[in-house]
This record gives sequence, C-alpha cells and structure tokens, in this order.
Amino acid sequence: MVQSSMLTIQQKAEKTVDEALSIGERFWNKMSDPDLWLAIAFGAIRILVIILLTRLIIGVINRLIQRFLENQQKSRISVNPRRFVTVGELLRNVTSVVCNFVMILLILSEFNFDLGPLLAGAGVLGLAIGFGAQSLVKDVITGFFIIFEDQFAVGDVIKSGEFRGTVEMIGLRTTRIKGLGGETYMIPNGLITSLTNYSLSNSLAVVDLPVKNEKSVQDTLALIKLALTGLEEQVEAIRSQPEVLGVQSLTTAEYVVRIAAECRPNGKEEVERAMLQAIKEAIEVRELKSMEG
Repeated sequence: MVQSSMLTIQQKAEKTVDEALSIGERFWNKMSDPDLWLAIAFGAIRILVIILLTRLIIGVINRLIQRFLENQQKSRISVNPRRFVTVGELLRNVTSVVCNFVMILLILSEFNFDLGPLLAGAGVLGLAIGFGAQSLVKDVITGFFIIFEDQFAVGDVIKSGEFRGTVEMIGLRTTRIKGLGGETYMIPNGLITSLTNYSLSNSLAVVDLPVKNEKSVQDTLALIKLALTGLEEQVEAIRSQPEVLGVQSLTTAEYVVRIAAECRPNGKEEVERAMLQAIKEAIEVRELKSMEG
C-alpha cells in the first residue's frame, strides 16, 4: 500500500513536471515567435507616433491661438492684457484636454480595449451634468464668448438691461459692474443678452445753448467761437477743436445754438461741462467790459 502511494506521488510529480515543461515550451515558442515581436514593435511605434502627433497638434494649435490673440490685442486701442492671458490659458487648456483625451482613446484601442462602454459612460455623465447645472453651463459658455469676442473690457462703461456702470471684473460665470452712483452689480453672464459699450469709440459732446432773441446771432456765434478757441489744449478729454454748428432751433423768445466736440470715450459729460464753463466765463468777461465802458 505504501509502495502504491509512493508510485502515485511519483506519477503526479512527473505529470506536474511534464506540464511545467509543456508550459515553458509553449511560452518559449511564443516568446521566440518573430511575428509576436514584430507586432509589439509595430504597436510601440504606433503608440509613439500617436504621442508625437498629439504633442505636435497641441503645439501648432497653441501657436495659432497665440497669433490670433496678438492680432486681436493690436486691433484695440484700449487693451486689458489680463483678458488675453485668460483667453489664451483657457483655450490652451481646452486644447490640451481634448487632444490628450483623444490620444488616450487611440492608445487604449491599440491594446484592444472596448471603447464603446467608456464613451457611452462619458456621454451619460456629460448629459447628467448638463441637465443638472443648465444655468451654470449657460453662464460659463456666455462668459467664455464675452472674453473670446472681446465684447467689453475692465474699465469700459457698459449698459445691459437696467444696469449701467463701469466694468470692474469679468469672470467666466459673473461680471461685476460699478454703477454711476457707487452701487455694485453682480450680473450672471447668462443674463447678458444684449449690451451697449460706451468705451469702444470716441464720443460726441453736444451742447445746446439757449440765447434770447434780443442777442445778435453773429455776435453770439463769434463770442462762442472765441470762448472755445484752444479749449482742446486745456481739456485732455477733447480730441478736436469744438465746432459751432449754428442755430439748432428757434422760438418767439429765444434761439438755440448747437456746439459739438469729439471727445474720448466716456468723456462726454466732462467736455460738455468744460464748454459751458468756457462760454459762461466769456459772457461774464464781455458783460464786465460793457459795464466798465
């Protein structure tokens, strides 16, 4: 019986050794197969090419983004450099994420991964986030296009709906505006459906000066022109010499003389006050001289 047990153990050991030798032989045959190494080499080359092409595409797109932003920056008279830095970083990050995601998918496909469930899961997750945060997504997308299209910059005076004031901060989700009375508005970008920007081009300051009919038109026009001569050198906001356009309207009691001057953006009120003050001072000087005479 003991001899029978020893024989059984010996047979099992021999069988195990034979199986190990068979596995080793099959492994050696597989590892020494030139087709296997050729497939591995071609796969490694394809993966390397995918990585290099991804880096190249990212570099080219980043260069195009930089060139586009430089052209946009040169096209504006008043530029906030932080805006273009923000846009550039955002676009570069989006480019990097998208390209690297595609690269990972291509590399996984080289290892024969089934990408269907992965893509389906990513689609369902994106759809759930989109439905759960619609207002947030709308604010972010609108904020991106506000920054990308350079609709307004920090320091610009804008009006959107009932809000008007100076832009203090532009974010991807909200815009902060300081009102003309000192109040601060925080406006979600998704609510900015239309706006007026008062800071992109020069303004036109217009003054309508009422004069009694007893006053001579020629004397009044001459006095106004004399009062406004050289005013553009005294007031920095004025871009050109104020122009006396002539009589704008007429009634039985008075006529109205219109004066206009081109001024810097948002300098309309300042220039109008300066023109009125110069005309008033000239009238006072003329009246004082007439009294002395």
